[in-house]
Amino acid sequence: MIKVFIGYDPREAIAFHVCSNSIIRHATRPISITPLSLNNFKDYKETHMDGSNQFIYSRFLTPALSDFMGWTLFIDGDMILRDDIVKLWKLRDDSKAVMVVKHDYETKMTEKYLGSKNENYPRKNWSSVIMWNCSHPKNRILTPSFVEQATGAQLHRFSWLDDKDIGELPKEWNWLDVEYDHNPDAKLVHFTLGTPCFHEFAVQGSFANEWHKERILTEHCQQRDI
Repeated sequence: MIKVFIGYDPREAIAFHVCSNSIIRHATRPISITPLSLNNFKDYKETHMDGSNQFIYSRFLTPALSDFMGWTLFIDGDMILRDDIVKLWKLRDDSKAVMVVKHDYETKMTEKYLGSKNENYPRKNWSSVIMWNCSHPKNRILTPSFVEQATGAQLHRFSWLDDKDIGELPKEWNWLDVEYDHNPDAKLVHFTLGTPCFHEFAVQGSFANEWHKERILTEHCQQRDI
């Protein structure tokens, strides 16, 4: 069973469902999908005041939610899979605490969806796709109380780890639409500036049409003739 945690924000609930559907459609193995929704947490209180979405810090609870055992995958909700998630799963390296796409870029937009500030910072977007080795001893520090008290910089820059503990995934598994040029071989597309469900991003980027097609498939219901 491949365990997948997906960030959920009620302001763009459709994004979570479209992302989930894209995973299900392409997967060739059983998967378990869990939404990271703040209203589901009883032992974690979101104390951070910054961030553009509701799962910006709860993603770091993934190892604890997995009882610090085995591997799990976290991805932002504003994504679609264009390939089999099993291929990503096979890239696990037990010598690493996490595996991420190590982006090195500066954003093209200083403001993203719903007017959120979009600033440049070290290791920007590294934490949007995380293959978690939950059994790794260094990840045991990620208790709910630790995540509550840690700063955004400490968490999103993986400051509890040494550089050698951070494995690297191919960029195709976290392709930033708009920020990067079109890539027909992208396996996971990330609408980091704004999911096409928002009016201002409905047709922006080279993969917006694919997101809308996935939304239509998500809403599909076969009907009988009457």
